[in-house]
Amino acid sequence: MNGTWADWAPLPLRLILGFGFIYHGWEKLADGTEGFQMMLGMIGIPGGAATAWFVALLEFFGGLALIAGALVPFVAVLLIGNMLVAAVTVHLPHGFSFMNMTGMGPDGPQFGMPGY
Repeated sequence: MNGTWADWAPLPLRLILGFGFIYHGWEKLADGTEGFQMMLGMIGIPGGAATAWFVALLEFFGGLALIAGALVPFVAVLLIGNMLVAAVTVHLPHGFSFMNMTGMGPDGPQFGMPGY
């Protein structure tokens, strides 16, 4: 790959990850972080409101930074840490599937929350 294409190679990954983090950060910020804060408390993550705000802001502004290509190594380390904590505290105990079929109804499959 020549120099010109090599410079552009990370862009699709940065866009995909960036928009994903922006989306999830915005979900936490849009209606306030109270619900997210309660969920963190239920799974044993300390820090309460400070942790909820930090994670929400990290995901939103970290996603923006990835898209812009600003501070990518630093932001990537923070986001990797964020995702490792999520994987260990949420997904290992409750599963990695984002939806689980709980039964079959007359209209087709019925789905429940992750881990059910």
